[in-house]
Amino acid sequence: MSQPIADFRSDTMTRPTPAMRAAMAAAEVGDDVWGEDPTVQALERLGAEVLGKEAALFLPSGTMANQVAIHVHCRPGDELLCEERSHVFFYEGGSIARLSGTQARTLVAADGFPSPGQVTAAVRANDPHFPRSRLLVLENTHNMAGGRVADAARLRNLADAAHERGLLVHVDGARLANAAVALGCSMAELVAAADTTTLCLSKGLGAPVGSLLAGSAAFVAEARRARKAFGGGMRQAGVLAAAGLLALRDGPALLAADHLRAQRLAVGLAALPWARVDITATATNIVMVDLPTVAPAALLAHLKLHGVLAAAAGPQRVRLVLHRDVDDAGVDRCLQACCAFTPARHP
Repeated sequence: MSQPIADFRSDTMTRPTPAMRAAMAAAEVGDDVWGEDPTVQALERLGAEVLGKEAALFLPSGTMANQVAIHVHCRPGDELLCEERSHVFFYEGGSIARLSGTQARTLVAADGFPSPGQVTAAVRANDPHFPRSRLLVLENTHNMAGGRVADAARLRNLADAAHERGLLVHVDGARLANAAVALGCSMAELVAAADTTTLCLSKGLGAPVGSLLAGSAAFVAEARRARKAFGGGMRQAGVLAAAGLLALRDGPALLAADHLRAQRLAVGLAALPWARVDITATATNIVMVDLPTVAPAALLAHLKLHGVLAAAAGPQRVRLVLHRDVDDAGVDRCLQACCAFTPARHP
């Protein structure tokens, strides 16, 4: 019998557990757009508690959660600040401009987190020639920086710099649970200084669908209106929220194992002559492999032949993401396949 595929393309590849499927089948439901789904309400209450905010809103995706936050915080012609590889700018289909008429001013930071000085310097003067600087968006963990994390003190310093200049602060917390586990703190501590935050339930936490957006009660009331306008109003969504409840309650305890496997994978890959891996940057569940003389497509094709899936993250970079559906055997399989890879150099 052939071995199952070891899928490192993303932690979105997790599949619902039997317990999640049972909870989904048994979920008590109602029309959530009418405010009548008790399971969604339970998830939103728990989400607000875990994230340390007054209220939370359940949305279909992390992208919609981020874009609803931007839409509520900003007005057409405003400007937000974010690191140049931030998910909201890099991977969300131009939605900042498309949906909210807002423009982005990007900052450069090697580890994904700009300094307070960079934030202060980027805020526009109050002049009708310029857009209004309205929002600072931070991403924790930072995907394209390799899953790096910023601790609560660093985030507070950034938030203080933004607030002092009149900006609001939103945290893209798609992998906030990973950051909290890596730092040994609560998610609420990490986003205490932020006005709003998201949390993705369908990445390492393992739910099949959904993200939470949390902030003040007044913000969430406006976000609910924006969600409806964006087409994110769901009906008997308790079927999905039931899995989200289990993900939020049980998922964080499983993330440390993903981090350990990522470290083992990073160390093994760093020993290969054709690979460059910054082991110290592998703080959570993402391993970035730079390929100075190798075409990523060649490596990915070789891995696929050996039952391993990964994804390109740039013209000379491959990303591998650990999650609960990739076990120690999957890591071994990936390392063995990489050891057997004979790269052909670029012409």
